[in-house]
Order: sequence, then C-alpha cells, then structure tokens
Amino acid sequence: MQPTVPGFDLERYLPYRLTVISGRLSAGLAKQYKARFGISIAEWRVLLNVGYTQDLSIRDIEARVNLEKSKVSRAASKLEDRGYLTKHVDDKDKRLLKLTLTDDGIELLGELIPIAQAFHAQLDAKLGENIDALQESLDLLMEIEP
Repeated sequence: MQPTVPGFDLERYLPYRLTVISGRLSAGLAKQYKARFGISIAEWRVLLNVGYTQDLSIRDIEARVNLEKSKVSRAASKLEDRGYLTKHVDDKDKRLLKLTLTDDGIELLGELIPIAQAFHAQLDAKLGENIDALQESLDLLMEIEP
C-alpha cells in the first residue's frame, strides 16, 4: 500500500508564497535593468547596498541580501571591471574587502533608481489601500532571525 502524504496547503504556506512572489518581482524588475544596462540581479543588489549603506564588505552584503558569498564576489568583480565600484582591504580586518561606488557607479544608480521607483509605484497602485498593512507585516517578518 502506498503511503499517503500528510495534509498540507502549499498554496497558502507563507514561506513558499513569499519565495515565489520575491522571484517574480525580482525577475520583473530585472528585465528592465538588464535590458538597458546589462546588469544581473546580484549586481543590482550589490550596487544598491553599496550605494545606500555605509562601509560595506562583501560579507556584509552576503548577510543583508541572502546571496552566497561567491555570487556577491562575482557580482562585485564584474561591477569593478566595468568601473562601477572599487574594492579595498579593510583597515581593521585585512580579511574583509570593502566596496565603494565610483562616480560611474553613482551615475548608474541615478539611472537605475527611477526604474525601481516606477516599478514600486506599479506595485503600490496594484495593492492600493493594502500597501500599509503589507509593509507593516513585512517589517515584522524582517525581524525574524535566520
């Protein structure tokens, strides 16, 4: 006799739904910036974090955006090769590589941010009056430690 699978509503399972939604949103936005600027999702995440958070290392970005260190390192190297950021060894901990945007990186972010803002405005419009409740719920979920 074949064992039966325990009852489980995958379609209402929050971690699953958040993962699927996150992937869809990332892919939707990525289509726009990849087509115009040729950058990947990992490169986008590195650029944003370096641009809007002070004194970040590759390890810091890995923890912030939940990307493997190798993906963050490759993205940072590609961005460095294209002249968008520089890497330098941390003064206090020689094992850490700190990242800084170049002028070209700042200029690129200046072109990318309006795309992100327009994408966000579309989401706001779709969610309407539910946006504040969703943001509050997401704030609570962001407090959960891995």
